[in-house]
Amino acid sequence: MKTGLPALVVGLIAAQLVCAAVFLADVLDDASTLLAIDWTFLPEALASIAMFAGIAVQAVYLVQLLRRKASLERSVAMASSALQDVIESHFEEWKLTASERDVAALMIKGLSIAEIASVRGSAEGTVKAHLNAIYRKAGARNRAEVLSNIMDALIGKPLLQAPKHSA
Repeated sequence: MKTGLPALVVGLIAAQLVCAAVFLADVLDDASTLLAIDWTFLPEALASIAMFAGIAVQAVYLVQLLRRKASLERSVAMASSALQDVIESHFEEWKLTASERDVAALMIKGLSIAEIASVRGSAEGTVKAHLNAIYRKAGARNRAEVLSNIMDALIGKPLLQAPKHSA
C-alpha cells in the first residue's frame, strides 16, 4: 500500500460508520413509533446490521493487511542485510581493494562499464582494469560468474554442476 492509502481507507471506513449510524438511528426512530410490528421495518434493520458487519470485516481486514505489510518490510530488510553480508564476505575473501569493492558493488547492481566510470569519475580503462582484477581474484571469467558465486553462497549450493571434461 502507498503511504497515504491506509489513512484514506480508515477515513472511508469512518465515513461508512457515520452513515451506518445515521441509518441505524433512523431505523430505531421508526421502531419506536410503531405500535405494532411493521414488517417493512425488518429489511431496514437487517440492512443496518449488515452495514455494521461489513464495516467490522473491513476494519479487521485492513489491520491484517497492515500487519502483513509490516512483516514483509521486516523480512525484506533482513534479506537485504543478509545479502549485503554475503557480498561483503566475498569481497573480503577475494581481498578486494577499496576501489575494486566500489566497482564490484556497482557491477553487482548491473551498471555498465561506462556507467561505473561515470559514477566513480574515472576512465573506462580504469574500470576495466578493476573488473579484470575482480574476476581474477574471484576465480571468474566474467561478471556472470562473479554473480553466480555470490548467488551460490546465498542458496547454499551451485544451481548447476560444472560440466565434467573427458580426457
